[in-house]
Amino acid sequence: MATRPDALQHVELFGDLSQRQLRKLAAKFRERRFKAGTVVVREGTMSGIGFFVVVEGEAAVSVDGAEVAKLGPGDHFGELALIAERERTATVTAATGLECLEIAAWDFRDFVKTDPDVAWKLLRHVVRTLLDARDA
Repeated sequence: MATRPDALQHVELFGDLSQRQLRKLAAKFRERRFKAGTVVVREGTMSGIGFFVVVEGEAAVSVDGAEVAKLGPGDHFGELALIAERERTATVTAATGLECLEIAAWDFRDFVKTDPDVAWKLLRHVVRTLLDARDA
């Protein structure tokens, strides 16, 4: 499995973090492996409050039973769960053997609270994402 900081540096949400901040965040992630066919998160449920980064393998994303995307190495899912702590908006199923890094919402919250610079960088990212969506 790729080293945690290496895997995280390609996640857009964490793009503004320094290498030191990435290493500190990476220490809070844990490795998870799923067999092909395993539902990682299920739409409409509180199936774990975690954020996942795909390290190896492929996953299918479906909404209302229809596949809407494929995920592979470097992709991520569950970012809404990090902050909103709401029901899942999609189902993600391992299409192949899947290796991910996962962080729980409470671990992410603790990380952000310890460094105001991190909180500011993440807030800037969220605002840019919202503006980009509005302008699209």
